[in-house]
Amino acid sequence: QVQLVESGGGLVQAGGSLRLSCAASGRTFSNYRMGWFRQAAGKEREFVASISRTGITTTTYYLDSVKGRFTISRDNAKNTLYLQMNSLRPDDTAVYYCATGAISTRRLNRGDVDYWGQGAQVTVSS
Repeated sequence: QVQLVESGGGLVQAGGSLRLSCAASGRTFSNYRMGWFRQAAGKEREFVASISRTGITTTTYYLDSVKGRFTISRDNAKNTLYLQMNSLRPDDTAVYYCATGAISTRRLNRGDVDYWGQGAQVTVSS
């Protein structure tokens, strides 16, 4: 079993920043493909960002609307995934979920995963 525990959500003003954390346990962290998803009230879940397993290179992917504003990263020594969110705007308001347990990055980005965090509410006021 893999457990994902999220923290760092909260209320911020438009233009502000927030960093989400997702602490993982249960497997060698460097072997996890990991990602972030979000679901706004009344909307379907959508992909936000993902990061590949640690290897020769580390590959990241982003939803177009967050490129240049959000950064996904990992700290393998701490078994923790991060999402740094800058220049936040009201349409970023959602519950954010970290995820892992996909057999490929493509499947991860589609939300085809075995494990989800509990969710962290991010609210951006205008």
